Amino acid sequence: MNFQVDFLSFFVIQVDGKEGQGGKSYKHYATMDDYDYDESDVKKFLDGEFTRISKRKVEKNPSTEQAPTKIGRFIVEPEHDLSSNPNFNMFARLRAAEDKEDFKNACDDLVRMYLDTSAVRGGALIIVQATLNTHSDDPFIFVLKCDFEPKIARISESSLVSEVEMAISARNMKSIMYPYMLEEGMHDEWELKIHQSSHARYFEDFLKFVTYEQSMPEIVNEHVLGFVQNYVESKWPDAANEERQQEERELELWAASEKRDLQEKWEPLQVVEAAQQIVELKPEIEVRFKLDDAAIRGLLSDFGAKLHITKLHDRYALIIEGDAFTFEKGFSPIELLQPESFATVAERLQEKHQQDAEAASEDTPPW
Repeated sequence: MNFQVDFLSFFVIQVDGKEGQGGKSYKHYATMDDYDYDESDVKKFLDGEFTRISKRKVEKNPSTEQAPTKIGRFIVEPEHDLSSNPNFNMFARLRAAEDKEDFKNACDDLVRMYLDTSAVRGGALIIVQATLNTHSDDPFIFVLKCDFEPKIARISESSLVSEVEMAISARNMKSIMYPYMLEEGMHDEWELKIHQSSHARYFEDFLKFVTYEQSMPEIVNEHVLGFVQNYVESKWPDAANEERQQEERELELWAASEKRDLQEKWEPLQVVEAAQQIVELKPEIEVRFKLDDAAIRGLLSDFGAKLHITKLHDRYALIIEGDAFTFEKGFSPIELLQPESFATVAERLQEKHQQDAEAASEDTPPW
């Protein structure tokens, strides 16, 4: 994939203070056409970046809530078209520019909007109109943000080593690509792709009229809470019922907790049926939990089939079925084990529980 740069504008943003709390300003350094760009050092700096950005993998429903790369979609009111969206109009103007002056003016408007972003930091903002000539004459817009790298040094004759006052690096570059390229030669004018540090929200703050699909954890949470609400409403149809209100309070506390215990409210079949509805959305969805110090990570689809949770009197037990073990890194004597039968282990656990119960009763004072 070889993008041909039509126009490029290079700006430097200056921010006083941290996290954009001080004064903010910008300076336009240059606007180039394709001939200027081919002869410039910027070409060497950006060589290969456009292809990397376009090929960067992204999911509509990311596997984590803090995914750095996302697909955004322009928001419009019902029965309105894309031209009613201010963010779309900004990109459309950049795509429509046919000379350096028009492109520079459109970029000025974008930079001024970007300065209103709450988390804006100093650095270089590079705005590019580029064409993938092998497929279409429709241009793409790339917005590239490079933060300053104050600790980068250069060699000089006078002081041997000196610090560059305003160095930038393509490493950790944030980017917007519009329109989003579904695959080579196919794009959707309703969508764009953003890439930013997972802890920052530069572009989500900047593009106020763009929405993003929920991550899979958010979708799963929403489904589980829906199952819970249906369960409560079906068990206690009367909203004024005291038991229902108590149950709702307990479930509200459970949902708000970062670390949660096993609730012991549903029968195994109910859990399997609820899990199956989530698995239909994404078959490879994972489940993670801990039993005391043992961390378990597997597929939700395995619950009830290969992964079983059971009670061993007043304690819990976990049963995991599989065809083969795989050990990695450091050796362990467990790797030499000749496994006992399930029945033998179950019997031994029962006997151990009986012995523990008898020992506890002997230690209990008669009064």
